[in-house]
Amino acid sequence: MSEKHPVIAVTGSSGAGTTTVKNAFEHIFFRENINPVVVEGDSYHRYNRKEMKEAIAKFAEEGKNLSHFGPEANHFDTLAETFKSYGDTGACRRRYYLHSEEEAAEHNQRLGIDLGPGEFTPWEEIKPGTDLLFYEGLHGGAADGEIDVSTFTDLLIGVVPIVNLEWIQKIFRDNDQRGYSAEAIVDTILRRMDDYVHYITPQFSRTDINFQRVPTVDTSNPFIARDIPTPDESLVVIRFRDPKKFGVDFPYLLSMINNSFMSRRNTIVVPGGKMGLAMEIILAPIMHSIIEKSRSLRSMA
Repeated sequence: MSEKHPVIAVTGSSGAGTTTVKNAFEHIFFRENINPVVVEGDSYHRYNRKEMKEAIAKFAEEGKNLSHFGPEANHFDTLAETFKSYGDTGACRRRYYLHSEEEAAEHNQRLGIDLGPGEFTPWEEIKPGTDLLFYEGLHGGAADGEIDVSTFTDLLIGVVPIVNLEWIQKIFRDNDQRGYSAEAIVDTILRRMDDYVHYITPQFSRTDINFQRVPTVDTSNPFIARDIPTPDESLVVIRFRDPKKFGVDFPYLLSMINNSFMSRRNTIVVPGGKMGLAMEIILAPIMHSIIEKSRSLRSMA
């Protein structure tokens, strides 16, 4: 952690809603005139797309599973070092994982390289001069042995639907956008399960704030669901690990978000359609306080 060079991390599995919180932060960054260095979680995978397929097959031959959720397929140590380096100095290294032809073309032109989707760009040095580091990905609060990424964050946000909803979203995305069969998707879920239990879910006990989407329709059997529950068919449970740490004003939040209510002393529940609004109302004053303190400390240095 570093009050002078803050590290903000949003952690959650793919399809969990991390894009919604990322958009909320982008709006806050614009209003507060914050210049962030953005770090993508996928860039800390150990293997590129081709290597990952080969590694999965090799692990399977040895009777073991490999997934993007676990330490064998990621550089937790490098991610921790990135957070620590930025917190200490305001500088770090960054690279990109190229998801598409469009991303590849953009970075190839920028760097004068020739890479395709599924590959990593070279590591680049990010020099001091930015206001904060913003991470969004799978492992913002990951821990393995002596490595605990969460210890280097100033604000750690968890975004997670209940597991049946997460599976429904994955099934629809992988089938509709990637053309995977239902059987292949279920195999992937099962292959990832051990890593999910040991490396994904424990993060949400380390987060400062969790946003958990809970459907209000029947998702008992996610493998036969015909559609994804809409935001209006959901509630969002927002849990603060320590409300005093960020001076959370619950009466104010209840007055600003219609039909919200308190379920526990540190938990507020809001309608699913109000998730983005709730994020901005909650996170804006926290970010204002963090950035004002960091700017003050840097000006005194």
